[in-house]
Amino acid sequence: MTAHQAHQPPPARQSATPVPVDDTPAAASADVIVVGAGGGGLPTALFSRWLGDEVILLEKADQVGGTARKAAFWYWIPGNEAMRTAGIDDPREDFLRYVSRLSRPTDYDPQSPTLGLDTWSYQQFEAIYDSASTAAETLREHGALPYRHVAQSCDYWAELPENAAPRGRVLIHEQASPSMADGGLRSVESMTRAALADGISLRTGHRVQRLVVDGPRVAGVEATDHDGRTVRFLARKAVIFATGGFTHDAELRKNYLSLPLYPGCGARTNEGDFVRIAGWAGAQLRNMNYAWMCPISLEGSIAGDPALTGVFSHGGDSMIMVDAAGRRVVNEKLQYNELAQEFFRWDPVTANYPNRVLVSVWDQRSQEHSASGDYGNPIVPAEADRPYVIQADTLAELADRVRERLARYSSHTGGLDLADDFLDNLTAAIERFNGFARRGVDDDFARGTTAVQFQFNGAVGPNPYPNATMHPISAEGPFYAALLTGGTLDTKGGPKATPDGRILDDTDTPIPGLFGVGNCVASASAGSYWAGGATLGPIIALAHRAARAAHQESARDRRGTEPAPA
Repeated sequence: MTAHQAHQPPPARQSATPVPVDDTPAAASADVIVVGAGGGGLPTALFSRWLGDEVILLEKADQVGGTARKAAFWYWIPGNEAMRTAGIDDPREDFLRYVSRLSRPTDYDPQSPTLGLDTWSYQQFEAIYDSASTAAETLREHGALPYRHVAQSCDYWAELPENAAPRGRVLIHEQASPSMADGGLRSVESMTRAALADGISLRTGHRVQRLVVDGPRVAGVEATDHDGRTVRFLARKAVIFATGGFTHDAELRKNYLSLPLYPGCGARTNEGDFVRIAGWAGAQLRNMNYAWMCPISLEGSIAGDPALTGVFSHGGDSMIMVDAAGRRVVNEKLQYNELAQEFFRWDPVTANYPNRVLVSVWDQRSQEHSASGDYGNPIVPAEADRPYVIQADTLAELADRVRERLARYSSHTGGLDLADDFLDNLTAAIERFNGFARRGVDDDFARGTTAVQFQFNGAVGPNPYPNATMHPISAEGPFYAALLTGGTLDTKGGPKATPDGRILDDTDTPIPGLFGVGNCVASASAGSYWAGGATLGPIIALAHRAARAAHQESARDRRGTEPAPA
């Protein structure tokens, strides 16, 4: 592995225009070149190596892991071995109905052979079910990703009748902490150890800029290293991209995402490289308007905080979220992808997004019992670094400080300010919420009515009231607040790929030698988020398939011809 100074910025993006195979010396060649050493690239490289292929793994950052390093790395595996051992049935037909119903609800037709979906989407879902468990077991058997079963974790839509197995599909690294928030770091570490032990050539600080082509066939890549040198790598079989989405490319976000999403918690290196590189090869783009979404810290996003993570679990029972007018507008315990939708509500009268920033408000009870550094919880321990937490002794003082904080970011929010009657409305919202908490029924937003809401409630103190997600907010300070907005976990759009990862051109013909895995290619899930781990589980399943398909490609020499017989 190439060693570089910690957190050195990657090389700048260059033109993605492909270059032909010629006599330019190559730094190295291998059967398979994998680009991107994160949650998609690491398992892809491992699967390829275990099939007997020589593998070069290129990563543009100075460390491996990408977004996976700071993720919990739950991976959602339908029909996994642990489920079978526990006697939990997960029929293929029911899985397909569940993901199809969520992904394309307006198209869903249970009487259709493809459940109303287009053939490509349906085949993607079939491939996930058919390969996920095998992929997980292969990683475990080789010691790269040992797991424990999170049997109690429920799917995000556990109550849907199409879901026959609402619990049991989640696996996590066996050495993850009890909170499981460090599962990503543990997974990256163990997969990296396996990659190095099994002879994968891992090179950090190499930003792939373009393809090397031999006629219509992809024959390798050119990269820029941290010293600014152009380095060529040739592939005898295939190049597989796993470079993440375009979360941190402002141009691509504005061009393709119809919502005012802020750059989120994906790795800073997720800049849509493959969108541009594959475009030059004639790749067809698909689902570019979709993203995995979550609330994020407005201030952390604007600051470009590399440690920023999504608000995957907003702790506290004595807390609410209000808009700039001080009105409660959402069920605060919704799963993060659904909670994020509230930030994008369009007001056709004012021609604006009034909820693009929401104010989370909590009291000392939640601060004492629900503070955590895990899962992006805005309620962080008192002893922690808390640059995005606003504190005051009274609600009036809190409102003033929130107004002052918003003023700093006026140029990033379209001039958003608190309404003149914010304090009056906030006081009324708290009083109304407190009545709901005492009765245990949220008449406005149905807080605490589905299984997943309790899963995202986090730790709370003793609560004598009937709904564990709600406790009256104190009339006495101190009070706390944080500014939240809607961000991307990562994007879902990119080149269209077959269930085996082959990149397709505009005629749905595979581009020879070019593959993609993970968030750098189009996801058939559209606007849905099926469950915790429903990003990484399918990625692992499809990585297994892509590695097998690449392995079956005919080996070629550096000029793209069949090797001469021995």
